[in-house]
Amino acid sequence: MGAHSQFGTGPAHEFVETRRHPRFKLEVNIRVYPRNSAVVRGHTVDISESGISAILKTEVPIGEVVRLEFALPLGDVEVHALVRQRNAFRYGFQFVESSSAQDIIGRTCRHLAVEQSVHDPRTA
Repeated sequence: MGAHSQFGTGPAHEFVETRRHPRFKLEVNIRVYPRNSAVVRGHTVDISESGISAILKTEVPIGEVVRLEFALPLGDVEVHALVRQRNAFRYGFQFVESSSAQDIIGRTCRHLAVEQSVHDPRTA
């Protein structure tokens, strides 16, 4: 049995498996505070212990460190992150600080890992 049969086939599954931290679906409101402009609002798509992706309504510069604010089931989070990539309105952010927010993010990811593996048809 090859690796593809365990994790599915296709580039999407291969891409997810090569990440440093697995990502988990998470849809919550997010506020992004760029250095020289007003708050940008949007909603998250997924989260990992090292970053988060979100759909934003306004452009944010790639390479800038921004402040993010969002609410997780285990608490509100305020964290600084580097804007790593953009694909249309979807942005990828990498967390750049270690803080109490990282503890909440880590615990949330572990909770989502269990919750989403229960609902994943590949694990049935």
